[in-house]
Amino acid sequence: MAKQEVSKYTAGGLEVLEGLEAVRKRPGMYIGTTGSKGMHHILWEIIDNSIDEASNGYGDTVRIELLDDNVARVTDNGRGVPVDKHPKLKISGVEVVYTKLHAGAKFNNAQYSYSGGLHGVGASVTNALSEWLTVEVKRDGNLYKMEFWSPQVGGKIKSGIVKNPLTVIGKAKGTGTTVTFKPDERVFGKEKFDYSVIAERMRDVAYLNKGVTIIIDDNRMPLAGGTDKHDVFCYKGGIADYVCYLNEGRAVLYDKPLYVEAQDDHFEVEVAIQHTTAYTENIYSYVNNIPTAEGGTHEMGFKSAVTRVFNDYARKNNILKEKQANLLGEDFREGMVAVITVKMQNVQFEGQTKGKLGNPEVRPKVENLVVEKLSELLLQRGYKATAEKIIAKAMGAAKTREATKRAKDLSRQQNKLNSLNLVGKLASCSGRNASINELFIVEGDSAGGSAKQARDRGFQAILPLRGKPLNVEKASLEKILANEEFATLISALGTGIDPDFDLSSLKYDKVIILADADQDGAHIRALLLTFFFRYMRQLITEGHVYIGMPPLYRLQKKDETLYCYDDAALIEGQKKMGKNALLQRFKGLGEMNPEQLWDTTMNPAKRTLTRVEIDDAAMADKRITILMGDDSNIRKDYIYKYADFNKIDDFKISKNTED
Repeated sequence: MAKQEVSKYTAGGLEVLEGLEAVRKRPGMYIGTTGSKGMHHILWEIIDNSIDEASNGYGDTVRIELLDDNVARVTDNGRGVPVDKHPKLKISGVEVVYTKLHAGAKFNNAQYSYSGGLHGVGASVTNALSEWLTVEVKRDGNLYKMEFWSPQVGGKIKSGIVKNPLTVIGKAKGTGTTVTFKPDERVFGKEKFDYSVIAERMRDVAYLNKGVTIIIDDNRMPLAGGTDKHDVFCYKGGIADYVCYLNEGRAVLYDKPLYVEAQDDHFEVEVAIQHTTAYTENIYSYVNNIPTAEGGTHEMGFKSAVTRVFNDYARKNNILKEKQANLLGEDFREGMVAVITVKMQNVQFEGQTKGKLGNPEVRPKVENLVVEKLSELLLQRGYKATAEKIIAKAMGAAKTREATKRAKDLSRQQNKLNSLNLVGKLASCSGRNASINELFIVEGDSAGGSAKQARDRGFQAILPLRGKPLNVEKASLEKILANEEFATLISALGTGIDPDFDLSSLKYDKVIILADADQDGAHIRALLLTFFFRYMRQLITEGHVYIGMPPLYRLQKKDETLYCYDDAALIEGQKKMGKNALLQRFKGLGEMNPEQLWDTTMNPAKRTLTRVEIDDAAMADKRITILMGDDSNIRKDYIYKYADFNKIDDFKISKNTED
């Protein structure tokens, strides 16, 4: 497709839907939260604009800088935001983009063939929630500058208003936009930009945009949270490199991923596939650089295509005999790690989170394009062995599927026979309202005994674990179903597991992992989270998995008692209570009496729960592979470089005192 000329990208192409109201009053409507996640969100909005320029062929480099005082700067070499007057509003294109909600050039596809920012709210929302924001634009040989700020006037905050109008401040070569802004502490408090969060997201974005260079610099002083880090991400192989990166630490069936790409009338699809010796499938899909964690029609088309192509190949090459039935799609996807990305116009996402693609026309389009290109690829020299390895693994998976089906049938029969797996283990609650019921998974009989006595049996159930659960990262599904601990847990929850997982059958609104605050407890949490991620992922994505936060210390002085949940809180507590305060260190939940456990950890009115969330499924998968997989050297390297044993960092967590 021919690129739009820079001279034709003018303010007249910016379509305005409504003004900039209510962002400051209800920021959660636009960025989800005013915590760290929300603050990074307003940075993503600016970066996405630069990536959209590059994705449409107008630039190839994006630079992100973190500066002192929690200031961020994003620079690109795209066309530059329009500086001419908007024909209706009679203000510059820069002012339109940064002060008018639902204003931009991404509604009618005249300026952008594909874009992640579909609603035109990004730049203006970032401006509205910043203490100040400055835009510098290189166009037409000039360097333009415009400044915005959010002053308090007459007791009210004026969000993102013009401080200094658009002015030519010098000459410039080339084109591009630089946005520098400081998130407003009146909105985000003392939250700081996290370099590691930014770097991980930008690595993903670079993989999805082949050949685009993303540079990140942390120029903050160490006392301001700086790390003095520098990263450059650029991947000539795009998503084929991405699949290899995701599979580091895994045993792969073949070294070179299968990669195909195709275009059809303003529609592009890219697919990269590599199988491992593992048993679970991991498909990561994107639309216009936006991750679609819940899949959608593009994933459905991809799955159908893979099934068709490999069954046809097996038939034509006499691997599947005439009397043998075709293999199922899940057989071909066992051990598969795949990335699928589409770029398209008129995207229809389902839900506010853009988590699922809904366009019905995309399924047959993806299926037909992938079938054509993948079939051609397998006929090329060097791919015969790869195809045969995939089919051989699928045939083995089919045999395992039959054995697993028998195991599942047996498990269902056992459940009907009064849930035999649960006898003597699960202390169920008397209430039958699943929307308020809670299941505490506790470590060992000692902690289980305390929890059973401490709980409110009306809505709280207790499931003690006897020993550490199986590491599902290294086990087949058949072995997992035969494991007593997981068989019990699956029966207790009532949902089944993938691919038959049914969230509507969940018996508990909250599934709370309550383990000791030591290395064994951390290992148990990791094992359980790995199981939920691999076989009940929707349990996490729908917000049902929590981690209980028991205190580490108890301070007692006369009639005053203070519980401390970490070492920092202990120091503050000792300062508050003064000398001669009696200190008790809880080595495990079993050391707490029922009253203490209820007051600190189980009482909804007082407790602190940590909700487990997945912001980036591909990164979560990568970390699980490193931490729970077979390659000990990669695990050691990761631990030495990143491990902080004072926090849970394998999944994104959201802390609240009660929901």
